[in-house]
Amino acid sequence: MPASLRWWGRTGKIAAMRTNRGNLADFSYFLALARHRSFRRAGLEFGVTASALSHALKGLESRLGVRLFNRTNRSVTLTAAGEELYAALDGPFSAIDAAVEGLNRYRSDPTGRIRLNVLEHAGTLLLGPVLPVFLERYPGVAVDVVVSNHLVDVVAHGADAGIRYGGTVPEDMIAQRLSADIRWVVVGSPAYFERCGTPEHPEDLLKHQCLRIRLGDDSIYHWEFEKAGETVVIDVPGSITIDETQFALSLVRAGAALAYLPEPCVVPLVGDGVLRIVLDDWAPVGEGFAIYYPSRRQVPTGLRLLIDLIRELQPLGL
Repeated sequence: MPASLRWWGRTGKIAAMRTNRGNLADFSYFLALARHRSFRRAGLEFGVTASALSHALKGLESRLGVRLFNRTNRSVTLTAAGEELYAALDGPFSAIDAAVEGLNRYRSDPTGRIRLNVLEHAGTLLLGPVLPVFLERYPGVAVDVVVSNHLVDVVAHGADAGIRYGGTVPEDMIAQRLSADIRWVVVGSPAYFERCGTPEHPEDLLKHQCLRIRLGDDSIYHWEFEKAGETVVIDVPGSITIDETQFALSLVRAGAALAYLPEPCVVPLVGDGVLRIVLDDWAPVGEGFAIYYPSRRQVPTGLRLLIDLIRELQPLGL
């Protein structure tokens, strides 16, 4: 990194600003805001308030003599100068992060923080059983998890990696499989089946109340079924549309409707007789979970250890 950064000031003359510890911290804030385009999310990355972050960046802009961001009530975007500064600083700061992370190889107890963006199902079924063991084994590693079913750019949101179903991993990412394939089943409560009858074929669902599923891109999922090489896709009817599994289970347990869910989510309730699986011989198998991260980044030690532990414990098989 050069000892100073030079920018055209408002007067048209070249202004020079020496880098120091405070400026380096402000440059880190700048990079976070450039990635997140949100003062709140960028502030969360550093544990500072949005107002403190805004104050720091205003000070940086004042010292540089140029505006780096265009701010409105609804958006934060980079100016041309901001784009240029971001392009210049992103690589060197990433190299510094990689160098510091590399020191973990020499520590008996790894330290640091890993940030994950995961689907709800991945959080419940995969990380839930593994993280207690991970934190006991590696107490110096902090894990920051954002659970979201929306399709987001995990890098732009400041995450080291994401976890989602294998078939939905972005093509420009490195991916590692974390689970076996997963069956998707239709479940309902005994009270619902006593009241409304039991579907024997996927097309029978057209006469039932079903919980419609909103996907991460806001489209409505059509339930898929397979049997002996035959595929049936049903746009199920229903008065309720959901995108969260625990909410769906509470509605199904109450007898409101049928739900279409990963089998591991319902096994305990089926075992207790609270729910019943129907159309079992039509249940399709979908790709299991994969963790993915950018190929251009060094994998943080904590993330590598977490991947190894998931593959060791195999909460969903492998």
